[in-house]
Order: sequence, then C-alpha cells, then structure tokens
Amino acid sequence: MLHSKIAGIGYYVPKNIYTNNDLTRFMETSDEWIQERTGIKERRYADRIGETTTSMAVEASKIAIQRANTSAEEIDFIVFATLSPDYYFPGCGVLLQREMGMKEIGALDVRNQCSGFVYALSIADQFIKTGMYKNILVVGSEKQSYALDFSTRGRSVSVIFGDGAGAVVLQPTQEEGKGILSTHLHSDGSEAEKLAMYYPGASAGSYLENQPKWPDVELGQMLMTEEMLADGSAFPYMDGQAVFKKAVVKFPEVIVEAMAKNNLSPADMDLLVPHQANLRISQYVQKTLGLRDDQVFNNIQKYGNTTAASVPIALCEAWEEGKIKDGDLICLAAFGAGFTWGSALIRW
Repeated sequence: MLHSKIAGIGYYVPKNIYTNNDLTRFMETSDEWIQERTGIKERRYADRIGETTTSMAVEASKIAIQRANTSAEEIDFIVFATLSPDYYFPGCGVLLQREMGMKEIGALDVRNQCSGFVYALSIADQFIKTGMYKNILVVGSEKQSYALDFSTRGRSVSVIFGDGAGAVVLQPTQEEGKGILSTHLHSDGSEAEKLAMYYPGASAGSYLENQPKWPDVELGQMLMTEEMLADGSAFPYMDGQAVFKKAVVKFPEVIVEAMAKNNLSPADMDLLVPHQANLRISQYVQKTLGLRDDQVFNNIQKYGNTTAASVPIALCEAWEEGKIKDGDLICLAAFGAGFTWGSALIRW
C-alpha cells in the first residue's frame, strides 16, 4: 500500500523585521501589550512592491524541491494554500507553475486560511495514495501586510500577522508505518463572520448586522466603496475572544482524534507543530494535553501568525534545528477562520 512521505521541505521569510516597538510608530501600542496578548516579539513583512505571495512561495519551493532530490520539471501537481493571493483571480497555483517553469500540470488553490496547509497536505496525501501523482508540491504562502490596518483602530489584528512561505514535496513510499499516518479535517461555519474579510465579496454584506450602503444603480459597483476604505470595514475583522474560545476546544480535540485513530496517546508524540495563531493558545493546548516543553514547537515569537504558511515554516525550522529525526512521531494541527481546523499525524 502506498503512503505519502515528506521528501523535502523549505521555507522563506522576508528580510524586513518589524519589532513590537517598531509598530509604535504607526499605532498606540507597546511591546508589553503585544507580548502579553500574543507572545509575539517581531514579525517579517515582504517588500512593499515586487515581493509577492507567489515569489515567496517560489523561494520556499526551490529549497523543498532540492531537498527532495528532484526538480521543478518532475513536479506533477501543485496544491497552494493562501488567503492573500496575488490576484482576486486567478489563484497563486498557476502563477507558481509559471514562475518555476513547470510542465502544464494541475494546480489547486486552497482557501482554508490558517488551516490551509493542513487541508492542502491532506488533499495531496489522497492523490499520492491513489497513485495518481508521484511528486506533489504543497505550499502555504502569505503576504498579509499589504491589507492590514496599521493604525490604532486596527491594532488588535495588525500586530498579529506576518508574511512568509513554506513548502513540502510529497512523494510515495511503501515503507510500512512511515509517512502520513492519517489526516483529520473539520469545519463549523456558524460563526464564520467572527474572523473574516468581508469585502470584496459577493454577499454584499447580507450576513452582517450593519450592512453597507451601496450605490443606487441597477448593476455592478459592489466590489468596494470609498466609504469602506474610510471607515475601516474593508480591512480584516476578528473577534479575538470568540476565536480563542473555539480554538482552545477544537485544537486539542483534533490532536487527540489523530492520536486515537492510530491507537496512540499525546504522550507518544515526539513533537507537536501547531499553527502559530497565538502563543497563549499553544500554551493552553500544551497544558491541556499534558505535553512537555520539548514536545511543542513554537516560533510565533519571531514571525507572528503567517496563517497558511505558519505550519510549514515551523515544521521546516524544527527540522533544521534537529528537533525532528527519522522515526519521530510528528503531529501538525491548525485552527482558523471559517471556522476550520485539522490535524495530520506523521511518522518521519
């Protein structure tokens, strides 16, 4: 029976470092305020012009492909997770295919925000298991800095997020008990508006209590208005308390689900690599599951929340630091907007 293994992994973060103190130039905040609420000390922002979600994905993908001892020409499918695509459409998958000079392979874009990489990995895993593809490039990349409100009004969201990219090459293996053991995906859309970017969007705000005033015309002109830009409704919105409350329940649940599926317990885990949403959430999950400090990898302190990119960036960094070795049991888990959440259990 075929299984999927991570044959190569890479990540890229922009060179531009913004500390918490740097952000005080744009908003009323402080290093203490940000660290107390999120655990973040600094984050990376892509170059304002020229550096994109796709270009960062290219850099991460090059490293992953090289480490997999393969080439761009041998990649036969792309799964690209992001909430910050270069264009409203088309998606970044085809742009990555173009920039890397790949064959006319399929490219699938995944829009599951913070859970995007885990969802993308699960999709790629199914393609490998069926034998349809042999070299799948799975990417999570985000350039979020371009769309954040860097003012006191938007500080509760803008201080959290950063830019970066991570990628893995998934290949088949017949080695028993190795590779991806199982993946587990969930969603609950009942509170979708608690963490969302409403505009531009085809709903025209119909799900919101305070609906926008659109131009009085028969057709069109409902993508964005000057009033939205002025009053801040064009920016991402987050109800932090609602997100935290849901995350601290669903994060441990989906991790335990993965372990139980494989007749294991959290104590058997060598390393948990959670989505880097908030250090306080990770610490709560660690305490709930009774894990030691050396069983959980966090790097949100350096990069902030890089959404779909956070899991592959953290996974790659942990591997580069020697915290992941052959035969280790690794659990990836994520929770984010939608709400969506998921986990993947891997025998390295």
